[in-house]
Amino acid sequence: MCGIVAIVSKSNVNQDLYDALTVLQHRGQDAAGIVTCQDDRFFLRKDNGLVKDVFRTKHMMRLAGNAGIGHVRYPTAGTSSSAEAQPFYVNSPYGITLAHNGNLTNTHDVAEDIFKTDLRHVNTHSDSEVLLNVFAHELQKQGKFRPGPDEVFEAVRSVHRRVRGAYAAVALITGFGVVAFRDPHGIRPVCYGSRETADGKEYMVASESVALNSLGFKLERDIAPGEALYIEIDGTLHSAQCAENPVLAPCIFEHVYFARPDSIIDNISVYKARMRMGDSLAARIRENFPDHDIDVIIPIPDTSRTAALQMAFNLGVKYREGFIKNRYIGRTFIMPGQQQRKKSVRQKLNPIDLEFRGKNVMLVDDSIVRGTTCREIVQMARDAGANKVYFASAAPPVRYPNVYGIDMPAASDLIAHGRTEKEVQEIIGADWLIYQTLEDLIASAHEGNPHIVEFDCSVFTGEYITGDITEDYLTKLEKLRGDRNEALWEASKEASHTQVPLDLHNDV
Repeated sequence: MCGIVAIVSKSNVNQDLYDALTVLQHRGQDAAGIVTCQDDRFFLRKDNGLVKDVFRTKHMMRLAGNAGIGHVRYPTAGTSSSAEAQPFYVNSPYGITLAHNGNLTNTHDVAEDIFKTDLRHVNTHSDSEVLLNVFAHELQKQGKFRPGPDEVFEAVRSVHRRVRGAYAAVALITGFGVVAFRDPHGIRPVCYGSRETADGKEYMVASESVALNSLGFKLERDIAPGEALYIEIDGTLHSAQCAENPVLAPCIFEHVYFARPDSIIDNISVYKARMRMGDSLAARIRENFPDHDIDVIIPIPDTSRTAALQMAFNLGVKYREGFIKNRYIGRTFIMPGQQQRKKSVRQKLNPIDLEFRGKNVMLVDDSIVRGTTCREIVQMARDAGANKVYFASAAPPVRYPNVYGIDMPAASDLIAHGRTEKEVQEIIGADWLIYQTLEDLIASAHEGNPHIVEFDCSVFTGEYITGDITEDYLTKLEKLRGDRNEALWEASKEASHTQVPLDLHNDV
């Protein structure tokens, strides 16, 4: 998962891009990058690390120009090398930089075609560099000295024809403007907004609306699946539908876990969707455990709070913050052994004993992926004196890997894959376990926007909406991710500050 931003302004955009990336930091903590344009020149700064660590005053002063794009990275393809931090750059045609959120599913075939047919060299293993070279080649084919909206949109149409998968992208064409486009299924989120200034209207594109709000931009709308925007340097906005058969099928896991609750995605309030998840979980408990003896409901911070609070309200049960999260520990390695995993979890979370002692506790999390973390948290609750420990997941069982930009483990590493809910309950050590149903999860999001035809629910169903995912593809993906994580673990022995693309809280 990554975060993207683009701004065309009437003044320097370096500070606005920086501020936007800090708001989108939850979408990627491994690397950050900003590129700006002034007088037909690019100014680029990118590196591994958090936004606040990558950009110092000396870097910010060099990022001159009134147009630019930015990126925060959570690697789902390639490696964690700083060489794969985004944005990427090609000098022909015009000079183009691009930042991308998502994952291409035909990267290997397209990369081979780029080399043999387009005669372009891809220097990294990143699918984002592949996407950039496809766009650059298709724009170069137009043969225009100055590209206009027609040439840009025709290039995006060709991109849609050549690549498959999930992609929300922003690109900066030196001296001309910013391009933003979204895949024909609209899997990953991207929206745009505007603000009025004394010098004229300014535009901003971002992964989530919260980034627009924080900078005083008014949310105009989401970019439609298959649509492209072209914002010229002078602030003129153009848009066009560039896909033949676009169908909006956004990733429902954005509403479960990734997006900030104060964001609006595809006209759906993430906060309200999570409240509805809490409502439906409460209804399931009443149905399955009408005589429940829950004394207190405690969320596993942070993303499950909204659902847990609404669940407690519906059940008439106390809501308490029972775990304190240490916010000053950097991202922690997912250690290979159980003892290391236990130590990592306990460094992140610490229970408040008085909220557990002698009580029947309902723990609420947004989802259960590997199960390693929640098993340790259940034990922490027992160690803190809980009488009984129940567990609720705001999402259905995660049984299949994600191929559209979320670095989930292989199916064999998912605790729910090939297991019943009762078996998962026994493994994590809960007295009973309740999952959200897929129907209720979809309804929670769909109520916010009834016009959405379908959601990408592939991690729950194994049905991949792009229609090109085979068992052979999943096997290769499993090997690729396994090799990368092994390499990261080896690197960690030599550089303890190195980070991995897996979040400890949810094992995602």
